[in-house]
Parts: sequence; C-alpha cells; structure tokens
Amino acid sequence: MISHFQFKNMYDNKQLPGWVFTFFFKGVRYEGNYHKTGEIEWIGQSPSEENQDFIKKQIHELMLFHVYE
Repeated sequence: MISHFQFKNMYDNKQLPGWVFTFFFKGVRYEGNYHKTGEIEWIGQSPSEENQDFIKKQIHELMLFHVYE
C-alpha cells in the first residue's frame, strides 16, 4: 500500500491539467508527473515491474478522488 501521497499542480495556471505527485511504498520515496491523459511519468527511481501495475492503479484512484471529485 502506498502512503503519504501528496500532489500539486504542475503549472501555476490551475486550469492547465497536470500534477506532480510523491508517495512512499515499502519505505522508498517515489515521485512522478500525472498527465491529463492519465499517463504517469516517473521522476528518478521508478517502482519495480512487479509492483508498477498495483501502484499505477492506486495512483489513478487517488487522483480521481482528489482531483476530479
């Protein structure tokens, strides 16, 4: 499970979609960009292939809840 999920707008103009997010998973900090298309671009270290689908699904759910609700 991911913890300490945080996000902020990528642009000062809040009408332009795009967000920067950070979170921890198994004690490792990850950072990425969430684009309006739902594409996730990792900044620095990315999660292992075996965990990536699980993590991406959780990020999509969190972004839907926080941004689009």
